[in-house]
Amino acid sequence: MAVLAFVLLFVLLGLGALFLAMSGGPRGARERRKPPSRRGRRGATLLFVLSILLLGIAVPAAVIATEQSRDSIPEANVKQLTELQQRGRELFSQRCKNCHTLAAAKATARVGPNLDDLRPPKALVLDAINKGRARGIGNMAAGLVEGEDAEAVAQFVAVAVGNPPD
Repeated sequence: MAVLAFVLLFVLLGLGALFLAMSGGPRGARERRKPPSRRGRRGATLLFVLSILLLGIAVPAAVIATEQSRDSIPEANVKQLTELQQRGRELFSQRCKNCHTLAAAKATARVGPNLDDLRPPKALVLDAINKGRARGIGNMAAGLVEGEDAEAVAQFVAVAVGNPPD
């Protein structure tokens, strides 16, 4: 919907430019119209300020809000996240995003492994959450999330990298 409004705005601007060109350019347009009244100048100024606010603030805000409220992961061909997976996305953003890279969560940290490259199955993610990871060099503590929260994070990570949620 926002894209349609944006396109229509530019179509209208293009038609205005066409009208201006067909009427003899700026000089011809000025000759054909009366000098603007004070009220007309105020109206034009108000319209200009409103259009600047719309294009500079409202359109970008709408695009950002649409992107953040999306509950799909196109990179992994996931059309709709379940409620549990959405909870996992929230928990991942709160507790895992600082160390791991995962495109679906917009996480780009470099401490832990890149989960997009590793593509771990749900069982491996659950194991890592429950036992932690050391191998002599790692820093992940065991039990960062527990119970159903661990299940939610594991399911989200698995789905986000293209693996089945079970």
